[in-house]
Amino acid sequence: MISHDLLIVGAGLAGMRAAVATPPSLNVGVISKVHPVRSHSVAAEGGINAAVHPEDSWESHMYDTVKGSDWLGDQDAIEILCRDAPNDIMDLERMGALFSRDPNGNIAQRNFGGLGFPRTCYVADRTGHALVHLLYEQLLKRSLTVYEEWYVTSLIVEGGVCCGVTVLDLLTGELHAILAKAVVLATGGYGRIYSTSTNGLINTGDGMAMAYRIGVPLQDMEFVQFHPTTLKETGILITEGARGEGGYLFNSRGERFMEKYAPKAMELASRDIVSRAEYQEIMEGRGVEGCVMLDLRHLGAARIKERLPQIYDLSLTYAGVDPVEAPIPVTPGVHYSMGGIMTNAHGETPLPGLYAVGECASVSIHGANRLGGNALMETIVYGRRVGTAAAEFAQKTGQTPFSEGVLTRERERILALFSHDEGERAEKIREEVGGVMAEHFGIIRTRDRMEAGIKKLLAIRPRLARLYLHDKGKVFNLDLVDALQLFSIMDLAEAIAVSALSREESRGAHARSDFPSRDDTAWLKHTLAYRSEAGPRLSFRPVTITRVPLAERKY
Repeated sequence: MISHDLLIVGAGLAGMRAAVATPPSLNVGVISKVHPVRSHSVAAEGGINAAVHPEDSWESHMYDTVKGSDWLGDQDAIEILCRDAPNDIMDLERMGALFSRDPNGNIAQRNFGGLGFPRTCYVADRTGHALVHLLYEQLLKRSLTVYEEWYVTSLIVEGGVCCGVTVLDLLTGELHAILAKAVVLATGGYGRIYSTSTNGLINTGDGMAMAYRIGVPLQDMEFVQFHPTTLKETGILITEGARGEGGYLFNSRGERFMEKYAPKAMELASRDIVSRAEYQEIMEGRGVEGCVMLDLRHLGAARIKERLPQIYDLSLTYAGVDPVEAPIPVTPGVHYSMGGIMTNAHGETPLPGLYAVGECASVSIHGANRLGGNALMETIVYGRRVGTAAAEFAQKTGQTPFSEGVLTRERERILALFSHDEGERAEKIREEVGGVMAEHFGIIRTRDRMEAGIKKLLAIRPRLARLYLHDKGKVFNLDLVDALQLFSIMDLAEAIAVSALSREESRGAHARSDFPSRDDTAWLKHTLAYRSEAGPRLSFRPVTITRVPLAERKY
């Protein structure tokens, strides 16, 4: 039986930062269903927010984050993020992070949407890539045990305590139990629930779904972020840094249309506002063949190639557009999950021994809308905090006894998927679910449309019992992984749908044309979704407000 003091599931920025924060005396294991440097954090482009400039302040960063969250973010958690961010940036630099520099040699910072000060530190337009490789070096330096290309299938709970995981070694096809005194989930988001997303294929919300299945609530799942600039038809991310460097958005009439929606912030309003503005322009016939145009030409070739080299390459490769010579066709696309596993500021879930951090968690910093640059900072600040807290728990607790029946039941569940000689492929059903989510739970929502979407999801659910695996082998059976991921996708789609139908207001990324205003009297509260046989069961908890009083949100 494999065992560790602390087990971290997920090797993106949050998981690796948690691992690096643990003391050398602790026996730590890190599990990832892909090689760590292929974790989705590597796709983050634009930057990481911290008030490191002498004229900036953490208080200003906090205000911008609370406002960006449309006042649904918990202000105690936001304060921790903003207070700690500058020191954590310095920690990254001491580890060797090669941040871009200004002419004076200081860490360069650019504007991002919703910020009152240019506080986004960056490494050109490959910030996530640089930080993932940096932290992977730190894992190797500490000689931590890394199980790469192992897929966790369930959490082990004994006596009301999380004490390990069941995990499939993709290379051999063998199912193992790995025991631990504490488990940290750092498994990222669920973008692949939708048909088109900026997210990688691995982003299927497995950690959220595993926690949900054992009774841990998912918080604020109705809030799905649409990034304003994804490359037309592909979902490829075009960083907010392009607008931070001075890019303009135009409609088919050549109008810089954001002046109608956010006259002060323009293209650098918060993501939900820019995405809805683009959607409205397209729906009202002012789009350019189903998109709007992002114009960087006025920045000049030298600046584009220095500050935005990846965007230059992506635009050329996937759109056939040279951004030095022509505008880039962009549309809003699913990008980030504000909701996730409910935790406190130490990453603790309601289940003893289980922690969560990063995009799979909801602490809640981002509330109803995340500001660009805050997600990377969350992985670093809270990765460190949660790694420390989970390590302390593991050091003072014993290993909970493990029942072999858990592994037997999980093995039987997986073997049952191989028993069908006919049926539907997981990929086909996943595409259907993605289509339902895109059509019924998109940028603008209504009761009728969402109720119709829920009916479709309810009709899809029974079909999961008839999944057919074409690949009957054991070695790298990605057909099996697709099937297991589909169960996660289905659970989370239902949680998003029911939570969205419940919230009868418009706040942040959750916009309803039948309830177009924010309603602080009835809906200044977090939604909690619990799994039940009848579907998601909802309850609510209050938002924590400390320093920043409620106000109208304008840009």
